[in-house]
Amino acid sequence: QLVESGGGLVQPGGSLRLSCTASFRMFSTYTMAWWRQAPGKQRDQREFVAAISTDLSTKHANPVKGRFTVSRDNAKNTMYLQMNDLRPEDTAVYYCFADNQVSEIWGQGTQVTVSS
Repeated sequence: QLVESGGGLVQPGGSLRLSCTASFRMFSTYTMAWWRQAPGKQRDQREFVAAISTDLSTKHANPVKGRFTVSRDNAKNTMYLQMNDLRPEDTAVYYCFADNQVSEIWGQGTQVTVSS
């Protein structure tokens, strides 16, 4: 019900834009977020990256502030993560997450690798 895309291999300092498209109804009523799971980490060690609420307010984790920007287009049922100035420590599987306080939905993840 959530499909991420846009991941890939990029050199340090490069940029990527991730997309997360939802197939369920009432997308605009969900708070959306990005999480990431670094290599060797377990599912319960996923790290919060950024979130955007139903009123379009945003929150970004300290390690990505000033470099990553979360946004959403409710008409397209899609959330985005613009990632600039990527660093090797940003290497991870990036997951999309949706929450409306009734249900929680995870995407399948997209791999981002930052390496020269």
